[in-house]
Amino acid sequence: MTTSSKCHDTPPVAANDRSAVAASPRIKLYKRRIAINHPDPQAGERLLAEALGAVDRDALHGLLKQLVKASVIGQKPDEANLAFMISMVKSIAPRDSIEAMLAAQMVSVHVAAMRSACRLAFSDDILQQESVTRALTRLGRTFAAQIEALSRHRNNGERAITVRNLSVQDGGKAIVGNVTQHASVIVARPNAAADAGPVPRHEVGEHDEAEVRQGASA
Repeated sequence: MTTSSKCHDTPPVAANDRSAVAASPRIKLYKRRIAINHPDPQAGERLLAEALGAVDRDALHGLLKQLVKASVIGQKPDEANLAFMISMVKSIAPRDSIEAMLAAQMVSVHVAAMRSACRLAFSDDILQQESVTRALTRLGRTFAAQIEALSRHRNNGERAITVRNLSVQDGGKAIVGNVTQHASVIVARPNAAADAGPVPRHEVGEHDEAEVRQGASA
């Protein structure tokens, strides 16, 4: 891989966009090599490494080569498609090596899904339509699973649950205090009992779950 002295940074879409931060240098594809278009070779590699979440030069070049292969259109790597993929990885903002690899996979799956959608739009053969539809469905499910995997990784393996609305009907009771989430049951901790500490997960059994449900229906 080489670094070209020409700079073709992609300008930000809007002045208040997040991309207003230093734009990542573009990649120039040659027959047997790829080059980073930036006047400062080290700065160009640093900007791309930050955009892709690469921890070092080897990781950066490895991710770039993989993205180049995934950008192929008509059996040939495509610069515009590669620039789009790098931009999408940057927008995901990977924070470690796991997120960097997952972001690259997510972008590659999205590109493959859109190619399948294009084939489906131009196909008049029923059997081919069914085959492409199945492929597109699998790719869509894979992409959704990747989003969930990224969310779990960023939340230390826990699913985030947000309660947006709470309504208490006549005769009902509302709980004021912290709510601890567990895999099978949500245990409420009133403020008065907060000093007792959270309920251990292994101590929450069927009996406790029944009491919680009974209290909620009271």
